[in-house]
Amino acid sequence: MTLSNKKKPAVVAAPTHVQLNVVNRIVELVQSNGLAVGTVLTELSVARDLGVSRTPARAALNWLVAKGLLERRPGEGFLTRLPSQVFSGPTVDVPVADADRIFLAFARARNAGQFPSDISEADLMRRLDATRPTLRKVLARLAEVGIVSRRTGHGWHISPNDHDDDAQFESYRFRMLIEPKALLEPQFELSEGWIEHMRKRHKEMMERKWVPSDAIDLFEMNAEFHEGLAIASGNRFIQMAIQQQNRLRRFVNYEWNHGRDRMVISCREHLEILEKVETGDRHVASALMHRHLEKASIAADAGA
Repeated sequence: MTLSNKKKPAVVAAPTHVQLNVVNRIVELVQSNGLAVGTVLTELSVARDLGVSRTPARAALNWLVAKGLLERRPGEGFLTRLPSQVFSGPTVDVPVADADRIFLAFARARNAGQFPSDISEADLMRRLDATRPTLRKVLARLAEVGIVSRRTGHGWHISPNDHDDDAQFESYRFRMLIEPKALLEPQFELSEGWIEHMRKRHKEMMERKWVPSDAIDLFEMNAEFHEGLAIASGNRFIQMAIQQQNRLRRFVNYEWNHGRDRMVISCREHLEILEKVETGDRHVASALMHRHLEKASIAADAGA
């Protein structure tokens, strides 16, 4: 028997919503800057230029390698393989990764009270139509924010929903302590083009016809806004805190159903904060951030 020396192409998981956004922004970066074939991109440069953490930057770069748009060079980084004029790809219609699908299914079932307080992995696999490795990835994410905990012996404990209101209130109070102060950090610096990118995304969101499924895109844009400002603070602990909060909020807010009016209010408040940051009025931006979070907390408490 003759064995083939050809390597099978690597299987790369489809990007999550956050990673997909980074993929699109890398394509936009190459196109808008007219980058020549062979231009080197690195995880660090992409994370810095786009105002994201290195984890989604790495996933996006690897996905572009799998699609033939980039070439990985050990010790150098990722080289562009196509001229900027034709550097594009099927970046819009990428399906949600299976872990995200299961994460959303878990969120809906748990919010609807369809799970018992204690449940086995086998039962979760059956209910969510999930493989064990993928389910465990989801459970690990849920355990980070206290939604589930492993039972002694086997199985998982799912925290009850009656603590969600308290957790949400405490989350907003925590963010009111952290996020306004992040804007005043002495080393605060935004990556070039980030404000314009955020402004564009917010305006497009306000102009589109609202459908309930837009709640996912709205949350991811919102998360990118708050995490981007945390990254700009230059303080790794602030960044880690906001990323953890986004993971917690993602679980609840993917089921967000407050409609277009509340979305427009949130977007306008974000744009106002961006304007003050852009003009260097960071103390005013800090006050606006506190007011924004306080109003969001009140609206959440009122169910609006």
